[in-house]
Amino acid sequence: MKNTKLLYPLLVIIHACIALAIFVLPILSKLYAFIIPAFGLYYIIKTKNKNNEVLLVCAYLVGIEVFLRMTGGNFNNEYVKFSLIFFMFVGMIYSSFSPASFIYWFFLILLVPSILITSTAVGYDIDVKKMLFFNLSGPVCLGICSIYMYSRRIELSQLQNTLSMMGLPIVTTTVYLFLYNPSVKDVVRSTGSNFETSGGFGPNQVATVLGLGIFIFFTQLILFSKSIKEMALNGFLLVFISYRGIVTFSRGGIITGVVMILCLLVFLYFFTKGKGKAKFGLVLILTGLMGIAIWTYSSIQTSGLIEKRYANKDALGREKKSVLSGREGIMDSEIKLFLDNPILGVGAGMGKEIRKESGTVIASHNEITRMLAEHGMFGVLGLLILLITPLIFFINNRQHLYCISFYLFWLLTINHAAMRIAAPAFVYALSLLSVRIVFPEKATKSDS
Repeated sequence: MKNTKLLYPLLVIIHACIALAIFVLPILSKLYAFIIPAFGLYYIIKTKNKNNEVLLVCAYLVGIEVFLRMTGGNFNNEYVKFSLIFFMFVGMIYSSFSPASFIYWFFLILLVPSILITSTAVGYDIDVKKMLFFNLSGPVCLGICSIYMYSRRIELSQLQNTLSMMGLPIVTTTVYLFLYNPSVKDVVRSTGSNFETSGGFGPNQVATVLGLGIFIFFTQLILFSKSIKEMALNGFLLVFISYRGIVTFSRGGIITGVVMILCLLVFLYFFTKGKGKAKFGLVLILTGLMGIAIWTYSSIQTSGLIEKRYANKDALGREKKSVLSGREGIMDSEIKLFLDNPILGVGAGMGKEIRKESGTVIASHNEITRMLAEHGMFGVLGLLILLITPLIFFINNRQHLYCISFYLFWLLTINHAAMRIAAPAFVYALSLLSVRIVFPEKATKSDS
């Protein structure tokens, strides 16, 4: 029992030290990127995936992806997505998959026509292989993860262990951000997304993973803190990650994390009965006070600029013309491409190439409009599968407390960050797990 109590704080400390070591010696990031899947494969083979160890390994990879990217550890941009696909297949070899997951095999088949169209495109100077990997690695990763997880039985405590494995490397990321930029005041000069406070990497992706970390450590705090010391540790991590997430000045990821928490609180309110509702009221008050405190401190550290950012104003307080940082134009162009090519679409990745002709070189940030433009009616069918299946599954899966929160993370993330990282694919698939809440028996004297 004592060893268990010491393990979690020790793991947090180790992951903080990993950030320090790689900050001092960046080349270690490559070594770290190699060790994680190597050890993960050994661990899965040794345990034969009896307790879905694949989920733990993949969750860790999802949590560490942004850190590896910002420190140059990734061997390529799709490294973690391909690793997840590989491990999911390994998991299927040991633990099979539900026949009912055929709907996600069908989703993968729907991607094929766009591949054929891109492969036969003429008049464009493109690297077809690279383009397909960039645009389809996310949807394929989502499909394979969903096939493995669909209706797979798991206890809530096991699911929380999976989230903890995802959360630990997010601690590493946050500590690295602090080491990279310890003084927020010195670098914040405008209301635009800030690369300095994001470790020199894309603020959008950093905020996305930190928003996920906010949700993870919130659940750790209110549902799985077994002692005052654990509550203090999880509370500190929640505040630390929230603050560093806010000061990236990238709104999407943080708003998503808050929406996930609000969704969970609503679910817990209806799930709890009797005395539990009184405790829930206390949790709600403390959550509100903590949120106000974090926001106030962030506002002070940014000289009020963070408030203007979320109000969509510039540093002088003037209203910005674009609510979505200029992404509306790309979305409009993709909707037009869909209307012009409603059956087959223009081909995977071809939307960006077509936009180049009008001088816009930015890749899509919205997975929904991208699928419409590049996959046509096949994209519409694919999106309907992704949107409807988890909601239908949830009807008979009410003990999955996080189901709708996970679903909203995916839905909101693909609307502002597409599927650049593996997190939305993996978290979406987590909503398809068949979760049971098992209440532990009271400990006997011999256990204490």
